[in-house]
Amino acid sequence: MKKLFIIGGTMGVGKTTVSQLLKQKLPNSVFLDGDWCWDSCPFQVTAETKEMVMQNICAVLNNFLKCSVYENVIFCWVMHEQSIIDKIISSLNTVNCRIIAVSLICSEQELIYRLQKDVTAGIRTSEVIKQSIQRIPLYRSLNTIKVNTSGKSATEVAKEIAEL
Repeated sequence: MKKLFIIGGTMGVGKTTVSQLLKQKLPNSVFLDGDWCWDSCPFQVTAETKEMVMQNICAVLNNFLKCSVYENVIFCWVMHEQSIIDKIISSLNTVNCRIIAVSLICSEQELIYRLQKDVTAGIRTSEVIKQSIQRIPLYRSLNTIKVNTSGKSATEVAKEIAEL
């Protein structure tokens, strides 16, 4: 039986890093970061681009799920609303597939520290800190397994998720 790992969390919590490590840890794995499905300049969030990104994500994930060589499909994205997770799952062919939905969480202090490092390195703008902090509470209400990343290395978090 295939496994589909759906990994959400606010910006800066470690989704991409953990997912890349999980891909290396699990056999016959493939990884999709939802951000890759609408990496544009300028980045525009409209009804049309939101619909397009969902279609892109689901098309790629369905292709991964139907490909016989992959046992583990790993997907990460912000996914701060249950409706986003539900829409993605309902658009996938998950026959013979175990879905493991995870939300990565961490303390506000840890999140600020991680994001500030990215801001200093020029990877992110300072506005992302406020936006990300505001989304922290949204993950508590989701129908997902919560994995706290505070004080843990990305390797430790990936190991924890692999054991689910």
